[in-house]
Amino acid sequence: MARAHAESVIKNIIREIVQESAVRGHMVSDTLVAFMVKAVVLDPRNGFNVDRTLTKQDVQKLEELCLDKLMEQCSPSLDTIKMQVCFDLSYTSRREFLEEVHRALESSLSAACREITDSRAKTREELDALYRRIVTYIQLRSGMGSPADHDAVQEAAAALQSVFPQTELGAFMVLLKRDKEQQLKELTMIVTGIRLFNRAGEETDLRGLTPAVLNEALPFAGSSVENELIASQTLAWKYTALQEQLPGRDSPPGGRAVPAALLRQALYNVRQHEVFLKMLLSDARLCAKQVETFKTEMSSQMKLLKETVQSRTAVPTAKVFPLFKSLSKLWSGLQDEAELLNILSNILRNLQPFVASQAEIFSEAYLDGLLEASEVKTDDQRMAESSDERIVPAEMETQEWLLPETTAGFNELPLQYNGVCGSTLVSRDGLLLPGNPHIGVLKHKEKLYVFSSKEAALKFASSPDDFIAEVAEQAKRCPELIQLLRLHQQFSCVGPYSELQPGESLLVKPVTRCESGTQTDVHPVEMNVVRSYEWNEWELRRKAIKLADLRTKLTHSVQTDMSHMRRENVTQTWLPKDAACQSKRDAASGVPKPQIYVAGLRGQRDGGVVKTNLTRPVE
Repeated sequence: MARAHAESVIKNIIREIVQESAVRGHMVSDTLVAFMVKAVVLDPRNGFNVDRTLTKQDVQKLEELCLDKLMEQCSPSLDTIKMQVCFDLSYTSRREFLEEVHRALESSLSAACREITDSRAKTREELDALYRRIVTYIQLRSGMGSPADHDAVQEAAAALQSVFPQTELGAFMVLLKRDKEQQLKELTMIVTGIRLFNRAGEETDLRGLTPAVLNEALPFAGSSVENELIASQTLAWKYTALQEQLPGRDSPPGGRAVPAALLRQALYNVRQHEVFLKMLLSDARLCAKQVETFKTEMSSQMKLLKETVQSRTAVPTAKVFPLFKSLSKLWSGLQDEAELLNILSNILRNLQPFVASQAEIFSEAYLDGLLEASEVKTDDQRMAESSDERIVPAEMETQEWLLPETTAGFNELPLQYNGVCGSTLVSRDGLLLPGNPHIGVLKHKEKLYVFSSKEAALKFASSPDDFIAEVAEQAKRCPELIQLLRLHQQFSCVGPYSELQPGESLLVKPVTRCESGTQTDVHPVEMNVVRSYEWNEWELRRKAIKLADLRTKLTHSVQTDMSHMRRENVTQTWLPKDAACQSKRDAASGVPKPQIYVAGLRGQRDGGVVKTNLTRPVE
């Protein structure tokens, strides 16, 4: 009951903050407000205790602090949090993106499909209208031209007429709804393959067959994301160089005041933007690679189809229809990649407003003036400078170190803090420097840590738990670090709002771990299950019909000298058994034999016949 009450209180707080923000002219989402509530509660400077029930004064204080954070103008920290929330809500895996694209397609076509499958056309006019609807459905599903394009519609109708003439509508009408939907999908694939084949003609270059939307979205993979990434990385290197010049002071040489907190927030902002851009670029390059694969397969499939058809006037459908279907699947694959590229492009555009505040505070001219003649190092240059520094495990035998030459799959190790040096983060007032795994990877409590230098590695390894706790404190003061450094497991109560399960509170303690084990039987009991058993009489009937259909099939056999005029024969007999019966007593009776004689059968014409009975009496 207490947990349910706490959840109700938090939901009410979120709702009130959203409403008050709207009153003040700022539209914020529940997800952003939920994350901000967690961040405010976690910040030790605010004095909240998650183990204690929130009082009315605590609730008012929490709401005011959250509103102050959400209403900040030109705040890189707030923009970074908004960027993280926006990315969490819009980005997912490639498989889920494609599933969403397919669901959207099915949803958009559901009405047109329902009109076809539910039609009860009877008259000639109604049948003609139904056939036109089928052509429109195929046009929409294939994505080859608009239904408003007369030439494209005529092309689709001609291709459909060759495989599904209008006279077949009667057989189509008597099908079940499920079978109608399946036939519509198959007709779409066949018609799409035919149209692609007709468009290719004698050409070997299939550039003209790629979807138009793909030709517009494909340059995104090569230039847009890369340009954005280069710009963010350049800013990150400048902010890093500038922050390195501020070891505990707010004004670098030259006397120009620089707010260290804003500089740190700006660095976190561009570093988070860089992380997201790398993810988008990786997905975009994978899409471009898939497009090239589909094009190659389409070219080979088209060549095979031309060799099959050639100049023949008639080709068996069993040979050509599968080729048309495979060609249509490749076309659909190209359309999926185009839709995925458009989604990634939209995510890129949605992230752009969240880097505006740091650009407004620190313009490029202002940054260049602050840096003056200072050297701006790239991440690769820092890696190259520190590659000569190597950890010698013998120097610190109490810790376990992983080195490139002794560790398999070294480049695929799951590094903590997203590959950032935790030692530098603590000792240099929140400075983010990428770690160099070739220095040596520290394995502490089944987690792996990298460092920017050998000195930082040895310092961290001397008391890793203290550094880990200090990194957590830094993240509590700067909540954007929780996602940037991937600290969600350490701060389980600040996981993405969209991942909360029903009944899970927004303010929960970290999940503790425990040792557990399972054991299975060495010799489990075997289950004697007859896979061929069937209880359904209709399934038995189907199998019987299938077996009876074999009488129309031609059977081939070969005989040898040994098997000629021979066959195997087996008989089984039952031996006779002895049987007897017994009665109570023996009894018998004797009956005289009848003896009757007839005289006078041959003789006079008018003579009489004499019959004499000589049978002895029974007595």
